[in-house]
Amino acid sequence: MGHVDHGKTSLLDALRETDVASGEAGGITQHIGAYQVTLSSGERITFLDTPGHEAFTQMRARGARVTDLVVIVVAADDGIMPQTIEAINHAKAANVPMIIAINKMDAPGASADRVRQELLQHDVQVEAMGGDVLDVEVSALKRQNLDKLEEAILLQSEVLELKANPNRAAEGVVVEAKLEKGRGPVATLLVARGTLRVGDIVVAGAEWGKVRAMVDERGRQLDEAAPARPVEILGLNGAPSAGDDFSVVDSEARARDVSQYRQQQQRKRRQFTTPTSIEGMFSQLKEKKAEEFPVVIRGDVQGTVEAIVQSLAKIGGEDIKARILHAAAGGITETDVTLANASNALIIGFNVRANKQAREAAERDGVPIKYYSVIYDLVDEVKAAMAGQLGPAIEETALGMAEVRDVFSAGKSGKAAGCLVTEGVIRRNAKARLLRDNVVIYTGRLSSLRRFKDDVDEVQSGVECGMAFENYQDMRPGDQVEAFETREVERKL
Repeated sequence: MGHVDHGKTSLLDALRETDVASGEAGGITQHIGAYQVTLSSGERITFLDTPGHEAFTQMRARGARVTDLVVIVVAADDGIMPQTIEAINHAKAANVPMIIAINKMDAPGASADRVRQELLQHDVQVEAMGGDVLDVEVSALKRQNLDKLEEAILLQSEVLELKANPNRAAEGVVVEAKLEKGRGPVATLLVARGTLRVGDIVVAGAEWGKVRAMVDERGRQLDEAAPARPVEILGLNGAPSAGDDFSVVDSEARARDVSQYRQQQQRKRRQFTTPTSIEGMFSQLKEKKAEEFPVVIRGDVQGTVEAIVQSLAKIGGEDIKARILHAAAGGITETDVTLANASNALIIGFNVRANKQAREAAERDGVPIKYYSVIYDLVDEVKAAMAGQLGPAIEETALGMAEVRDVFSAGKSGKAAGCLVTEGVIRRNAKARLLRDNVVIYTGRLSSLRRFKDDVDEVQSGVECGMAFENYQDMRPGDQVEAFETREVERKL
């Protein structure tokens, strides 16, 4: 775990001696990849690569929870960054021991000592500073000290006395799940205890199925997977959620019962957390006066979809909020287009595309579909679209203040106020507020501004004048006049 661009994937590639990083969009590992590395000693380490972007907090939190040990990667030239702190907090919250890998030691300006000092500020004391956290200086690029990092991981695992019984029914965690065309629901599982075999009946979250096929991270077919082994399985009847527990049960009937019960619980939870009716939801929105920006989200995997939903929940504010009509893993379907059309929604596809029927329906109904492969772009463009929907912001500039000293009859204008300008300047045709005991009693415009009997364009501080207000006559001595101007500016969210 660590900050974006601090070299997590490069470090993992160096450990695997394969090149996964080059195909990575925008320098973000978009999925939790699970890989097992076999060392020359025959010992194996399973790595989960967690994305570095802040949108993936949930995935990182999950990554820390399913692991025995966290390697926090810090770039020696950059030092501690926001997501480094977040990674440290996730590891602490999950009560998982950590090893600090100080990467990019070959970069100009690299300073391992500075990183160690900065770590102290976040209550992480490495051994060199008298603490008990192991740290290793490495360079993924130059392949330096990778053996020392592996030694540190093995040393820590000995201290933790990590053991699992392979001779029992398998249990573990769903690392990732997605729907693939031609393959159906595909789940990446990390076996924690027992041995998973082809033919086993598995319950994963609220889904179940029989393991029809099992492949490792290199695409090789497996018959069984021992503890700490990441595998991709086929055969589930639906895609579970990333982070769900899975376990092997003895019969299909039992699996079906567990699955139905969990689905029922999920439905109850959804009913409990959503407004009871459409009317209820709209009345809530009216009270808050928040505009809606409706979206349908489709992503390649469930973890990414969750990350996008979280990111969109953070943008907007009191004026506008993203309303997620539907969010799921898989390609964009005609049903998504129908839903979006009924609600004037935008469809977002992240690393997925629309099928032919969906494309035709979208074209026919004028439903916008936007495709992304980098989450920064997605967030920026949705922000801009939300701001566009609200229209420009109105920016107010205070001009001056005046105090009403007297009120008199003024012919056609009805009544006028004799005032003393106490601050700034009062301009003719300026917008004005009238305040009585600091409460606004009128907002409008000045219809007239005079010095003695002459119309004037402006009156400066310390000068007396007469003023009249558009459609308002009830001025009283002691009232305050606040003159201001407004202009339209581009709205920023």
